[in-house]
This record gives sequence, structure tokens and C-alpha cells, in this order.
Amino acid sequence: MVRRSDDDALAADWHQLMGRYQRLMCALDRELASHDLTASEFEVLQQLELSDDCSLRMSALAESAHLTQSALSRLVSRLERDGLLERKACEQDRRSQYVSLTAAGRSRYAEARPTQRKVLREEGSDCLVGRAG
Repeated sequence: MVRRSDDDALAADWHQLMGRYQRLMCALDRELASHDLTASEFEVLQQLELSDDCSLRMSALAESAHLTQSALSRLVSRLERDGLLERKACEQDRRSQYVSLTAAGRSRYAEARPTQRKVLREEGSDCLVGRAG
């Protein structure tokens, strides 16, 4: 049986983790703004850069970028408008779409990557135990 104090401690740990996460996301947003990107936009570019052929199905991208389909659709529309990625219909299943990095998207990701890594190194150590340093 779980005691109430155990649940309260768990809730307090969760609250602290969310606070650290939010502070790190704000720092990432602030620094990535110099590359005209948000932290979420950078994450989408990164997931595409790391994928085969720099392309993923929207559903796979939503899962790997930790976004809802709706949030991802809006974000992809912004990045597409900026020329950083493009959507293509899946030839086997017209209901599915692929998202691919453009040359401009690969370039923007490459320019922003050192900034993102610097923020993670300098400000993420309290959230990224065992990884930073």
C-alpha cells in the first residue's frame, strides 16, 4: 500500500522536474530565437535531420517530437512557409503525409545546433542528470 506521504513526495518531485523543464525550454526558446526558431521547431528539424532521407511520416514525427498531431500540423505549416521543410503525400496511402527537410532547413538546423547544445550543456545539467558535464 502506498502511503499518502509517498504520493506527496512523488507529486513534489514531479513539480520540481516540470519547473526545471520549463526553465530549460525558456532558455532554449530565448537562445534559438537568434536563429528564428523555437525549441519545438528545432526539435522537429533535428528529428528530420536524424531520420533516413531527412523525411518522416507526420505521425512518426509527432511521436518523436513529443507533439500532438494538431500542434505538429501548425508547426510544420510555419516551417513550410519559411521554406525549411516540405510536405508530400504518401504514394501508398494518400491519407498519410511525409515531411522532409529542405536544403534551407538542413542549413538552419546546422547553424542552430551549436546554440542548442550550448544551452543544454550550460543550463540543462539539473534536468539532464548523467548526461551533462
